[in-house]
Amino acid sequence: MEEKPIQINRRSANITEGKSRAPNRSMYYAMGYEESDFRKPMVGVANGHSTITPCNSGLQKLADAAIAGIEEAGGNAQVFGTPTISDGMAMGTEGMKYSLVSREVISDCIETCVQGQWMDGVVVVGGCDKNMPGGMMGMLRANVPAIYVYGGTILPGRWKGEDLNIVSVFEAVGQNAAGKMSDQELKDIEQHAIPGTGSCGGMYTANTMSSAFEAMGMSLPYSSTMANPHDEKMNSAKESARVLIEAIKKDLKPRDIVTRKSIENAVAVIMATGGSTNAVLHFLAIAHAAEVEWTIDDFERVRQRTPVICDLKPSGKYLAVDLHRAGGIPQVMKLLLNAGLLHGDCMTITGKTIAETLKDIPDAPPAGQDVIRPIAEPMYKQGHLAILKGNLSPEGCVAKITGLKNPVITGPARVFDDEQSALKAILDGKIKPGDVMVLRYLGPKGGPGMPEMLAPTGALIGAGLGESVGLITDGRFSGGTWGMVVGHVAPEAAVGGTIALVNEGDSITIDAHQLLLNLNVPDEEIARRRAAWKAPAPRYTRGVQAKFAFNASSASNGAVLDNY
Repeated sequence: MEEKPIQINRRSANITEGKSRAPNRSMYYAMGYEESDFRKPMVGVANGHSTITPCNSGLQKLADAAIAGIEEAGGNAQVFGTPTISDGMAMGTEGMKYSLVSREVISDCIETCVQGQWMDGVVVVGGCDKNMPGGMMGMLRANVPAIYVYGGTILPGRWKGEDLNIVSVFEAVGQNAAGKMSDQELKDIEQHAIPGTGSCGGMYTANTMSSAFEAMGMSLPYSSTMANPHDEKMNSAKESARVLIEAIKKDLKPRDIVTRKSIENAVAVIMATGGSTNAVLHFLAIAHAAEVEWTIDDFERVRQRTPVICDLKPSGKYLAVDLHRAGGIPQVMKLLLNAGLLHGDCMTITGKTIAETLKDIPDAPPAGQDVIRPIAEPMYKQGHLAILKGNLSPEGCVAKITGLKNPVITGPARVFDDEQSALKAILDGKIKPGDVMVLRYLGPKGGPGMPEMLAPTGALIGAGLGESVGLITDGRFSGGTWGMVVGHVAPEAAVGGTIALVNEGDSITIDAHQLLLNLNVPDEEIARRRAAWKAPAPRYTRGVQAKFAFNASSASNGAVLDNY
């Protein structure tokens, strides 16, 4: 791409227009700027560092590295903060309802600072789950040259010779409740599962989204699977800043990179790696921010042609650090590209196409490892995130079907209007094989904030019920969830979706083979129940939760707040 004179950058030009801009310059002089600085690009560093969560407590060194990279490459770094909510810490509490809300807050922060300060570009540094889509949405709204720096994955914990991660704890709770694990063993796992900084270690939501951003071309190759404590992560952050300065010179913007074809590439990698159900919700929102046509049915289209070739937790054996050692996302992408499953002509933030970026990557995965399998020997012949429809979810919902011997169940409904009573029923031994649990009024409007259900799903796995009990919800699942689970049911209960009309004992069918989610009740009975249904009062009437509940679109549209 042809370089444009760096002096034409919008912030630099705005600051140097003449005497009318003198007050603007005065405020920069107060921060130590010199006159020559106004001819340099002003580059934002959206820093998600916090001591709220280990996912983000290791970000400051990456932000510092990015600042150094910006300045060495001839730019001025302008640092501002973004908030975070720890999904893992908030799970099972009222605080979990703020997680999806934080995605919107983060994107608003980035859009506001970049546009309000008229920045020439932005490096977004984030770790925990909603940092990823929130950061990308903000970058796409502002649409100045931008790059994502992922904080990096956590290293595995160890106990009694076994690798541990955050999901180990949730599943241990279920084992303890089922009498399969002592209180002391549960405590030992709790104390050893998380050894330091970084985001949850499997192909859970943070690592899913980071991998997808790399596949989409908005992060550097290999950066999505690096571990936060390792020096290569800091070096990658510095290199990301240098690459961004070059993108500013070329005026290469996010919407030049994030297209329908590059989103398709990202979704193919999500399917190939066994990624999180949350990716469906978030990529609908990312496509909306990019003004790219993309629907929930597009995920099913990509799923049917993309095999799962990585053996990764939660339904597989390995963690993101193992994937990194096996060749990382570039190796996965090269296998998909050679199989005709990626668009090689998509542009990346480096100025190279996907095909150019992958040119020197081996055509076969490394010998002596089984994290990444050859395309001809996949874990599953088709992707794992199936989009089901039926009278229970006419707008669609998401089933995660990896790790299951038979993703089909018909059974009696066990109905819960909140997560806590559902979890108690599992821990008290009241849920039996063949049951289909219905957790409702937990959608974008009803929750509000569409909380994740890792506590009940983890408890089901721990109790040995993961294969034999179905669970459907208008809420979400953690990236660490697996089992006979169906989420994002839409329309949600709070707006009168069919899930609100299910009675205890009704027959429900989940059939991932036929892509079906059905309430086995006559249409006339459903109509009678719908006529009698009344919307519940809002759970929040002030603050961010009330605003989210009022504005949120359906999960089938990404639960975005500006889908007017």
